[in-house]
Amino acid sequence: MSGEESSRQAKKAPSAVKDFLAGGYGGVCLVVVGHPLDTIKVRIQTMPRPEPGQAPLYANTLDCARKTVAKDGFKGLYKGMAAPIVGVTPMFAVCFLGFGIGKRLQQKKPGDELNYFQLFNAGMLAGVFTTAIMAPGERIKCLLQIQSSGAGKPKYAGPLDCGKQIYREAGLFRGLYKGTCGTLLRDVPASGMYFSVYEFLKRQLTPAGGSSSELSTPRVLLAGGLAGMANWAVAIAPDTLKSRLQTAPEGTYPNGIRSVFASIMKTEGPTALFKGLTPIMLRAFPANAACFCGYEVAIRFLDYVAPSW
Repeated sequence: MSGEESSRQAKKAPSAVKDFLAGGYGGVCLVVVGHPLDTIKVRIQTMPRPEPGQAPLYANTLDCARKTVAKDGFKGLYKGMAAPIVGVTPMFAVCFLGFGIGKRLQQKKPGDELNYFQLFNAGMLAGVFTTAIMAPGERIKCLLQIQSSGAGKPKYAGPLDCGKQIYREAGLFRGLYKGTCGTLLRDVPASGMYFSVYEFLKRQLTPAGGSSSELSTPRVLLAGGLAGMANWAVAIAPDTLKSRLQTAPEGTYPNGIRSVFASIMKTEGPTALFKGLTPIMLRAFPANAACFCGYEVAIRFLDYVAPSW
């Protein structure tokens, strides 16, 4: 990279405030685009194990989508979206803020270019930052997503009611924060992969003599979408463990994630860890393309309206 480009990137390096605000906007874009396939993913991951000779509840991604729409309508695909919308704005704001802090901690002076290992480390720090917000939101989201509109009255009227019932039944840490270790196990390495792949692709897609901060929208969408797929390639197995733990009745897995892993290995085998891979990958590209595009658009807007921030 030329000294001129490095100089431009140093001047355009977003501040912590801009990282925070733009990250929140990017997160909202991600949820709006990706939630229907996230619902399908959770339903496939948590469907009951069929008895011998019995067909599974969902044959594949398309079958799950068809049955969900037939039973609950199209709004069934958006069940539980309020919880991540409320949680995702601060969560992605904190995520991009954490990534920015992680980069600055490794720079000897502002604007220093980091190698990909350093970018991976910064991404892992972002994963740690987001867990405190992510864990309870994921717990509520998963319980609402597997709740079907059957003949009887649903247990949870919505995200707030779900959160209240969980807190009343099991408290803060054993209830709302159930699955926190699984969230960390998923998000720390996956976030490292997420941001390092995005930065790698941005550099590779930047025309000679150009600046990666001025990449065209189609190239940002491509880099963001592929980064999202790389993220989920790492995250899918721990995400399955987390979803099983967070939706299981109390006492099902006495040793948490370890019990979930042992149960899956014994009864279903390693391939069960990758249930829901198809809807995850179908969702990952457009959702994360929207996320990074939203982030970059917001950064450029903030640079325009508040250049001194």
